[in-house]
This record gives sequence, structure tokens and C-alpha cells, in this order.
Amino acid sequence: MGTKQNEDQNPIQSAGRIFQIMEVLSAGGSMGLLEISNQVGLSKSTVHRLLNSLIYMGYTRQEESTGKYRMTYKLVNLSGMILDHSDIVQIAHPYLVKLMEETGETVHLVRRERENITYIDKVEPPTATVRMISHVGLSLPLYCTGVGKALMAEMPASEVAQLWNASSIEKKTEYTITRLEDLSAELQRIRERGYARDDQENELGVRCVAVSIHDYRGKAVYALSISCPIYRLDDERVKILAAKMLEASAAISSELGYTPSP
Repeated sequence: MGTKQNEDQNPIQSAGRIFQIMEVLSAGGSMGLLEISNQVGLSKSTVHRLLNSLIYMGYTRQEESTGKYRMTYKLVNLSGMILDHSDIVQIAHPYLVKLMEETGETVHLVRRERENITYIDKVEPPTATVRMISHVGLSLPLYCTGVGKALMAEMPASEVAQLWNASSIEKKTEYTITRLEDLSAELQRIRERGYARDDQENELGVRCVAVSIHDYRGKAVYALSISCPIYRLDDERVKILAAKMLEASAAISSELGYTPSP
């Protein structure tokens, strides 16, 4: 009796134990009382009491045929509501501002839309002497942009080929990739180094570094880029910017609910 009173007087401890049980059930599926008790390291009476609380709140149910416990879909419904209110621009914008302040360059956030990307946010240095032609709402092909190639590098070869065939391939500059085999080789290089580059492929005199962003499903739908005149972005600085962008991408992806595989 004294133990139960101590638990009731420590709501943080009780809450922690409830979440521990939920995590065990989420990972293990349908489980018996003894199995749950052994995994969380608590007495059967304590686990039974906490399970009854979870049943009362609608997060777990007990199967009539087996007496085992399992999670309901209430957490899934809550997750869906959270995602419905998640605004990628609102989440990512502070990271774009930080990157701009650290690098002094223009930073973009894009979203993939079929065979194109669309700019959905842009942060430009207030003292910029060279303005990028990009603007929120601008749509460009995946194949000739750094952000597009960062996203395509996350796709299987069959999907890349499908997107290539759906695109109107145009040699926008002398550096634009116009053969699928060349694009495939470039995508492999992107996978190996972890970031993409646009070396004047869409606009002469402009170079770009880009990284993908993962959502809670692990899908790469969004990407970040830093663009600037080519004279300010040599190979050494590309590596420096890429490291900062990969860090920002990981943080944004985490906020979107992405957990990288071990």
C-alpha cells in the first residue's frame, strides 16, 4: 500500500512508466501481463494498474480471446493531427535564417511536385549585392537543379528514369546534363558525398549546394540549397557549406518526425 501511495505522489514517475509500457507494446504488438512486466522491470500489480489507466484513456485494449494487451490506433490519430498542423516553412525558416547569417548567402527551401521543384521559402542577405532570380513560387525541373538532384539521389533508378522521361529535357546552359546515363552517374556521386551541386547547370555564373530533407515516413520531399555567384563558391567552400546544410537538414528532418536508421 505504501508503494502505491508513493507512486501516486510522484506523477512524473507514473507518467514515465506509462510511456515505457506504451513503447514496449508499440514495439512488441500483442503481449501478456507477465511479458510486459518483465520487459519494463515492474511488478505485475503495478503494470496491471497502469494498463487499466491506458485502457480507460483509450490507448490500449485487452483482447478477450487471449487476455493479452495491445495498443489501439489512438496514438496514430494524434500523430495525424500533429502532422496536419505541421508547417514545413514555419519549422524550417529559422534554420534558413541561421544558415544565411552564418554564410552570408541566399538560402532556399523547395518542395518536390512531380518532375519539378517549387521554391516555398527564400532568405536573402539584407546586404546582398547580387540578387538571385529565384523567388517563392518559382518552379524548375528536377534534373537541372541542385535541389532536384538532391531529391532524385534518394530515388530508385526506375523512378529516376520515369521522371526523366516525363521531363522536357532542355540544355539551359552548356553545363546542363542532358543524358540519363550522365545524370545517373552524378546521382551516384551525390549519394556517396551526401550533398548535391549545381555547377551553372540552370543559370550561368551561379553555383549551388543542396541537401535533401526527410519527413516522418523517411521520404525526401523537401530540400535546402545555398546559391551564390560562382566566384564566391570554390570547391573548398562547397564542402564547408555542405557540412552546415547537412546539420540543418538533420535538425529539420528530426522536427518533422524522421528517425534515421541505425
